[in-house]
Amino acid sequence: MANNSYSGVKNSTANHDGDFGCSLKDLRSLMELRGAEAISKIGESYGDVQGLCTRLKTSPVDGLSGQPADIDKRKEVFGQNLIPPKKPKTFLQLVWEALQDVTLIILEVAAIVSLGLSFYRPPDAEREHCGSAAGGVEDDGEAEAGWIEGAAILLSVVCVVLVTAFNDWSKEKQFRGLQSRIEQEQKFAVVRGGQVIQIPVAEIVVGDVAQIKYGDLLPSDGILIQGNDLKIDESSLTGESDHVKKTLDRDPMLLSGTHVMEGSGKMLVTAVGENSQTGIIFALLGASEDDDDDEEEKEAKKKEKKEKKEKKKKVCKKYAKAADGAAMEMQPLNSDEVDIDEKRKSNLKEKKEKSVLQGKLTKLAVQIGKAGLVMSAITVIILVVLFVVDTFWVQGLPWHKDCTPIYVQFFVKFFIIGVTVLVVAVPEGLPLAVTISLAYSVKKMMKDNNLVRHLDACETMGNATAICSDKTGTLTMNRMTVVQAYVADKHYRNVPEPQLIPAAIMDILVLGISVNSAYTTNIMSPEKEGGLPRQVGNKTECALLGFANDLKRDYQAIRNEIPEEKLYKVYTFNSCRKSMSTVLKNADGSFRMFSKGASEILLKKCSKLLTASGETKVFRPRDREDMVKKVIEPMASEGLRTICLAYRDFPVSEGEPDWDQENDILTSLTCVCVVGIEDPVRPEVPDAIKKCQRAGITVRMVTGDNINTARAIATKCGILQPGDEFLCMEGKEFNRRIRNEKGEIEQERIDKIWPKLRVLARSSPTDKHTLVKGIIDSTVLEQRQVVAVTGDGTNDGPALKKADVGFAMGIAGTDVAKEASDIILTDDNFSSIVKAVMWGRNVYDSISKFLQFQLTVNVVAVIVAFTGACITQDSPLKAVQMLWVNLIMDTFASLALATEPPTESLLLRKPYGRNKPLISRTMMKNILGHGVYQLIIIFTLLFVGEQIFDIDSGRYAPLHSPPSEHYTIIFNTFVLLQLFNEINARKIHGERNVFDGIFNNLIFCSIVFGTFIIQIVIVQWGGKPFSCVGLSIDQWLWCTFLGFSSLLWGQVRRPTHTHKTEKQLLSQGHQTVKQLTVSPLPSLPQQIRVVNAFRSSLSPYEGLEKPESRSSIHNFMTHPEFRIEDSEPSIPLIDDTDAEDDAPTKRNSASPRNATPTPPSPSLSPTPSPNQNNNAVESGNNHLYVEGNKAAGTPSAPGSPLHSQETSL
Repeated sequence: MANNSYSGVKNSTANHDGDFGCSLKDLRSLMELRGAEAISKIGESYGDVQGLCTRLKTSPVDGLSGQPADIDKRKEVFGQNLIPPKKPKTFLQLVWEALQDVTLIILEVAAIVSLGLSFYRPPDAEREHCGSAAGGVEDDGEAEAGWIEGAAILLSVVCVVLVTAFNDWSKEKQFRGLQSRIEQEQKFAVVRGGQVIQIPVAEIVVGDVAQIKYGDLLPSDGILIQGNDLKIDESSLTGESDHVKKTLDRDPMLLSGTHVMEGSGKMLVTAVGENSQTGIIFALLGASEDDDDDEEEKEAKKKEKKEKKEKKKKVCKKYAKAADGAAMEMQPLNSDEVDIDEKRKSNLKEKKEKSVLQGKLTKLAVQIGKAGLVMSAITVIILVVLFVVDTFWVQGLPWHKDCTPIYVQFFVKFFIIGVTVLVVAVPEGLPLAVTISLAYSVKKMMKDNNLVRHLDACETMGNATAICSDKTGTLTMNRMTVVQAYVADKHYRNVPEPQLIPAAIMDILVLGISVNSAYTTNIMSPEKEGGLPRQVGNKTECALLGFANDLKRDYQAIRNEIPEEKLYKVYTFNSCRKSMSTVLKNADGSFRMFSKGASEILLKKCSKLLTASGETKVFRPRDREDMVKKVIEPMASEGLRTICLAYRDFPVSEGEPDWDQENDILTSLTCVCVVGIEDPVRPEVPDAIKKCQRAGITVRMVTGDNINTARAIATKCGILQPGDEFLCMEGKEFNRRIRNEKGEIEQERIDKIWPKLRVLARSSPTDKHTLVKGIIDSTVLEQRQVVAVTGDGTNDGPALKKADVGFAMGIAGTDVAKEASDIILTDDNFSSIVKAVMWGRNVYDSISKFLQFQLTVNVVAVIVAFTGACITQDSPLKAVQMLWVNLIMDTFASLALATEPPTESLLLRKPYGRNKPLISRTMMKNILGHGVYQLIIIFTLLFVGEQIFDIDSGRYAPLHSPPSEHYTIIFNTFVLLQLFNEINARKIHGERNVFDGIFNNLIFCSIVFGTFIIQIVIVQWGGKPFSCVGLSIDQWLWCTFLGFSSLLWGQVRRPTHTHKTEKQLLSQGHQTVKQLTVSPLPSLPQQIRVVNAFRSSLSPYEGLEKPESRSSIHNFMTHPEFRIEDSEPSIPLIDDTDAEDDAPTKRNSASPRNATPTPPSPSLSPTPSPNQNNNAVESGNNHLYVEGNKAAGTPSAPGSPLHSQETSL
């Protein structure tokens, strides 16, 4: 590959004034060409890429000057790097959508008919012929007020519609805000004025020189100026899954929306925004086209569509797979659908895709709605039949022509009652509650460093049963420093002083570190004085550059002397090579290649070792084994990542090697040095992992690091505990075990491994994907596992997509990883995942609270309206009152109950599982209990209320009669019962204190208080529209007392034995736990036995293998011939990594070995000794006892059954 240094360009741009040397059209047509065609076109029109740079007034080395006037001019001529998003729906459009609700339409029609009929007056003389029900309206004023009910219904419909539209509008606004935040955070490296700077993607202009590297998502079209081993995934545009190699002499064309899978380089930006390849396709897809469906536009659209279809055909030939996505700044294109029309359909599908919870709720809402429809139909039929029988048969009246409108008015009234029953029965608030809850959670999760890209991920996270986490940056701080080194035959436990290293070795070492790392990686001065230097770019490389600085050498000076253009050949790091190499050409024509990589892999390729004298000596396999034992393993066991630095010379006499034969090139290396890089565990991680394990979530570590390093870090984090018998294995071993003789992966083989697997080391991205897929597809356990995965690299994309929830790293993550993820961790921290679990569970619980409340209201309101109508020929709750109740329970209650903040106690229960019914047994009891209680009160008031309060009865009132005190008291009591029951609904697991944390939720308090105030206004001053009449203080006090009694009833109903252990061990959500009473016991072993008996009634191990039958990791590691097939396929549902988890009975049984309490063994101390990574070794044969011992010697965690038994004893 020829050298690409362009000297003398800097000045050539200055004397090129006037307009740019090529137009937008020229560049667009150039970017449509590929490969050889493109190269010949560049040659014909511009000479070479250099010529194109000159025409665009830019320098391939220094980039644009960066002056605002120049940038603005470029935006004007070539466009901005933005694709205009689709217009949001206006408020009026949302109102129109809300009006499409069928029940509301029926109500509107009924109200209009009622309104029209209320103005009809039959001649007074005929009035008595129309039957007793029609008479009794003495007051003309009252008769004329008949229109009020119809008007009031219409008004309340308007209220409901406006509230719904406003909710939708604010939701839309929130997501637009979220979208723009994701966009603003996307930055890209460009060269301006000779400096590399990060600018927002929208600021990139034609003529910019952009630096591209592994993992980038290209933000615009461009032409390669200089590249190292560059491979691009163009499947999003072309549908070709193979990576395309980009070189100056074969194919220099780079397209927006494609992913850099390997290598690095620089490109000249030639098209941005709507003129780039992505932008052109977006325009064809109609993402930029307005969605206004006005009549006059429809004709124009038809023509447009014909033209577009022609265009589309052309484009489809070129790009079989075009794509969609929300119109973001150059959002990458999905490569799933083949045709653009299909895309359109899929686009609609994606928008309407429902999460698991929304699916469950919609199903429930439909079922309840059907039941409501049946009830309302029966109500109407019964009312009509009763009226007809009474008027024409009992009273024996003939049908008078003049009476027809009055009879019709009765029928309309019955119809309205029927429709109102339906309105109250249909829980349209359910989807609203989910939306509010999710939108609220997403907003709050931003503060907890979770940027949610897909709404349903938030709720799925609450059901997570497994987390497969990366090590670097997630569990560790991703701030790497070299702390040990083996150089010049000596192992330094700290970074050696510069004078201790011979000059010859020092020069090779520092030159290798400086040139054999990405030039985008740098150590910058600290932001605050006295702070740590800032690490920019790849953190492992930063550690090595920091090492060079510690050796008092300046790597930047070497890079200035050998700029990136002078590097002869670069083999960039990728997950297959696990190493990076850079070739320099010397003045005499010979070559020197520097390599760095994972020590055990690179040492196998070394045949010589650099000694203290600067000479090389032969490095045999035996020496390598010694080095692994004496240097690498001790480093790894302290949790250090080991990197080997080596080089190789290619003398002139051998001629130029074939650089494409990588295997021949990367052999016979000379080892210079092995360094141990420390990446400390984040201080908050061990605690976060403990919380996960207590919450029934298994944490697994999947890392590319050495197995010893991985095991040491896993022990520090608490993923592995001393004495546990879980598996740590390398990717190779994992692959060997899961594949059959033909090399195919078998699910049964995976099922034998994953339940015990905790650490997968030296794993490739494919291994990660296989593991995630294996766990998700597994049927070993009753519940399907819900898996969350974290990832930062380009290759993590498939695993992130496959997982139920993919977390990408906001800081270290590549664009490709973020693209495939559901949630972005803005601080790269594992403890933020625990917050996501908490929020997810909170969403589920909020919905359950709302359901419990809503269904109680539904049941009571429907039964009251139905029974009342059948017995008294009129519903005790009028249509307008029902609509008010509907507003309370749908919109207000969903706001109040869906915005409860999460508490730590959510992490004390196991996940619910995907198939768990929405309404648990406890909730069912609550709904029925409160429903029956409220019905008793309402019916008592309905049938004997007039005697209790000594007022006139409101039953059997004629048409248009004034409202009665009797029915007002019933309505008022009904609403107050709901208000106080809303407080009951705050707890769904049978907790006793329903006021717990009520003041943490201001929204809840203000809604309950606000509803109460409005209720007072409606009753006292609502008058005819609300069919209410003002009540006295006494009557108000009685209504309030009856309402408050539902709280007391709630307390009576709650079981008396909500013992602390039970609350925390509700093992599958809301299941009940057997009660245990304990008398004082004499000795600890007996106590333990009792606790075990208690546990065994809950034990997830019933009928499963006992943990003793498993071999420990150490045995597995020391006896490779141990085969996992021996163990039973039935695996416990949860981790037993902690004593406080439901550990199996035998583990703590009072066997002779642990009958006498011994002092805690040293292996329990939190700091792991070097040997501890071999887990059970140190505690010898005692490792089975460690857990029981823990119970005796150390206080057990508050969440454990043991702890609560001790306190009760």
